[in-house]
Amino acid sequence: MRQGLTIGEFATLTHLSVRTLRRYHEAGLLEPATVDPATGYRYYTAAQIPPAQVIHRLRELDLPLAEVKSILATDDPRRRADLIAGHLRRLEAALDRTRAAVVSLRQLLRPEPDELDVRLRSVPGHTVAAISAQVATDELLAWYDGAMAELDAAFAPGERTGPPGGHYANELFTDGAGAVTVFRPVREPRPAGRIEVVDLPAVELATTVHHGPHDDIDVTYGRLGAWVVEHALAVEGPIHETYTVGPRDTPVPDRWRTEIGWPVFRLSS
Repeated sequence: MRQGLTIGEFATLTHLSVRTLRRYHEAGLLEPATVDPATGYRYYTAAQIPPAQVIHRLRELDLPLAEVKSILATDDPRRRADLIAGHLRRLEAALDRTRAAVVSLRQLLRPEPDELDVRLRSVPGHTVAAISAQVATDELLAWYDGAMAELDAAFAPGERTGPPGGHYANELFTDGAGAVTVFRPVREPRPAGRIEVVDLPAVELATTVHHGPHDDIDVTYGRLGAWVVEHALAVEGPIHETYTVGPRDTPVPDRWRTEIGWPVFRLSS
């Protein structure tokens, strides 16, 4: 008497290889309906085709076997959706990193990059409304968005006296985490929530402007650093960024302008 679909027939119907089906069986992910005790042959049923196809789609998204097993084990549709959504967010983040790396490589492989426009600038001390924290590099973007949203909510456009900026400690780049301060110059800085009134000291900077989205801003950082090595003396201090035109000003990334400032001691006037 026929016991069901052979593993070969099931593989044909589900587009999963026999080797893959055996691996899923060993992992407890998709067990055959029956296994012949005499021959060891695996048999499946037609009812197992839909779950096999779900597993196939999830694995196409590079979902780890353990997470696929968790999704199949839960009867809560919301829990299943949350597990899948979490993995999709990780995929999107990985895609963003890949896209940024591609843009940077294209810039680096240009045979004759444009001459870098660097200017030495003296920035006087000034008082700002700021939010500061120790931040991990991989959490920086989300932290920045939240901090800037809090500053924007606290100070209406009419209170602002200049573009927002940020100070980024060297440890953020060398150690994967470091001190970050984002701020807005406003007429009357005042504390509220995470916002503090901060006195920024005067500083000498070698500056250049990065044009467009931040996917390849690391290339501009590198070129500015090379310029500093050749023409000035770098000093200890955080890297300065000023967002003269940013996402809060225009949704068009090509219009963004970010001034990068490298603390220096001038070797000549």
